Amino acid sequence: MSERILLAHGSGGKLARELVEGSILSELSNPLLARLDDSAVLEVSGKLAFTTDSYVVNPIFFPGGDIGRLAVCGTVNDLSMMGAVPLFLSLALILEEGLARDDLVEIIKSVKQASEESGVSVVTGDTKVVGRGSADKLYINTAGIGVVAGDVEISGSRARPGDRIVINGPIGDHGMAVLSSREGFSFSSLLKSDCAPLNGLVADMLAVSRRINCLRDPTRGGLATTLNEIAVQSGAGIIIDEARIPVRDEVRAACEMLGLDPLHVANEGKLVAVVDAEDAEVVVERMRANPYGREAAIIGEVEPERPGKVVMRTRLGSSRIVDMLVGDPLPRIC
Repeated sequence: MSERILLAHGSGGKLARELVEGSILSELSNPLLARLDDSAVLEVSGKLAFTTDSYVVNPIFFPGGDIGRLAVCGTVNDLSMMGAVPLFLSLALILEEGLARDDLVEIIKSVKQASEESGVSVVTGDTKVVGRGSADKLYINTAGIGVVAGDVEISGSRARPGDRIVINGPIGDHGMAVLSSREGFSFSSLLKSDCAPLNGLVADMLAVSRRINCLRDPTRGGLATTLNEIAVQSGAGIIIDEARIPVRDEVRAACEMLGLDPLHVANEGKLVAVVDAEDAEVVVERMRANPYGREAAIIGEVEPERPGKVVMRTRLGSSRIVDMLVGDPLPRIC
């Protein structure tokens, strides 16, 4: 086997077959994928959630994860934010000529590990190879299918005055981990991505309450952008308390050094939930029993005033408008 990806690996011939079977199918094989048909034929029933996403993170390996884990977790989480139980994924790889074969194998192993952790199967896919300088080593596209229970109704348009705003843990970890790895910044403590599949956490939350009205994962644009999107979709105002928003000291210090606001920094293992006030405490309690929700907190509430706006009470006792991210201070985060 070649130690590096060649253009011929994308030809559809013997080398392409050897790449798929030797580096991909050998790790991800299951009865549906192993057929290598042009499509996977699936048996599902009930309401379906369907999503797709592409991943171009740079670097492809970073503290706490890599592009393979990121792709699986990101797609699983997009399904989970609709209350769906993720079932099936597609995996399309765009490889750059010259990519180390060992790097590809390592990434496919991460895909396998994340898939097993989240209980999904990769059932179809595609591989293409482009010339040097055309893909920055590796891009991934995924699509996912999940099933939504009949009594689950979750949407960014369902936030109502009085609902509580809940987050499952500290913000900004992923964005700062990728940035520090890409730029070679050195901090006293290692910044690690929070990249994680959240479908198990969402299942725990729904087990104690069906009055979870909105779920979102605050990825690009961070918590601030996500809350603004919910406020606009729902036509309601949102007020949050700065003192209640969990941020790790190392993330806060890194943001201060670089002139960034943690509210605008990307996350990959966090969710924002808008929960009926009567159920908020029991939902948070259940979240804290899950490894990905141990630091869950209520950080604010939905209000009838200032529809479409997000306001933050600061530690100093004043208030300020929290706007969406403008520009792109952290490129190639996912």
